[in-house]
Amino acid sequence: MIGQKIGNMFLELGLGNVERPVEPVSGGFLHRMYKVYAGGKAYAVKHLNPLIMKRPDAISNYDEAEKLESIIEGAGIPIVPALRLTGRKRQYYEGDFFYIFDWHDGRMTDWYHITGEQCFIAGNILGRMHALAPKTGEKDETEESRIDFGQYIRNAEASDPDLWSLLSENEELLPYAERELNKARKRLPDIVCISDEDMDPKNVMWENGQPAVIDLECLKYGNPVSHVLQLSLQWSGITICRLDPGLVKAFFNGYLKAYDNDFRDYPKVFGLAYTWLEWLEYNLGRALSDAVDEKEREMGKSEARNTVNRIRCLYENEAEIRRVLGSL
Repeated sequence: MIGQKIGNMFLELGLGNVERPVEPVSGGFLHRMYKVYAGGKAYAVKHLNPLIMKRPDAISNYDEAEKLESIIEGAGIPIVPALRLTGRKRQYYEGDFFYIFDWHDGRMTDWYHITGEQCFIAGNILGRMHALAPKTGEKDETEESRIDFGQYIRNAEASDPDLWSLLSENEELLPYAERELNKARKRLPDIVCISDEDMDPKNVMWENGQPAVIDLECLKYGNPVSHVLQLSLQWSGITICRLDPGLVKAFFNGYLKAYDNDFRDYPKVFGLAYTWLEWLEYNLGRALSDAVDEKEREMGKSEARNTVNRIRCLYENEAEIRRVLGSL
């Protein structure tokens, strides 16, 4: 069904007949990706998650991201932008939203073999974004995290014994992490920049050593201190529950070469690393009630388990991470 819908959409957009069966490809954890051949070319098509698009602020968030994407593209920062077709980037067709991209032959880095050079380059790209239009005297007004983990534990007890066991085992850790996250957010400096908090290793493609950032729907004005700290840890291995201090430093070295706002109190805002709690909350919702289908429900369960493990890894390595951040 989705293949036929994409084929009809391509015809209406003037991209030609779809020449091969539409191929699902691995993508992010929110949306579905497809490879489409039409008119002698290959395209990547992103089918936006219908549940995400029903959120009250979804359309305005995507509109903002598209504007910022154009600014970043104009600055020469290496990205794979969505195609503008019939005057717009985001396509709405038969009840669904899509983005269409030229196909990129690059590959993402193996999470277990990220190099210091790649971290330096990724940090430098983030710094170049932050340097485009920083606004001092303004603060990213992120609300305090207030997640009712007790309710999720009760819901899981009734429907998913494995998730119930996982959450129960970490019943004290999760509120601790939330308290540290909220304290760190209050210590952030009053500055916002154009930023991509989703620029982790899976969203940077490499071809012949050259990077290209994909999945730019999360572009927004955000706090640079929060985003560089979180991304440096992701590039250094926290996502797979490992930590390489040298990679943290390489990421920051690349970042500070492009942009430096003089903030140095990174150990005091370590709690920002626990922003993973919000990803956990989203995936618990998918796993226990809000999934589009069973495939998404299973993804929610898997990511909930992975995210709890990352939070525990951060907790167990907190002293070492603070030491590394203090040595920058």
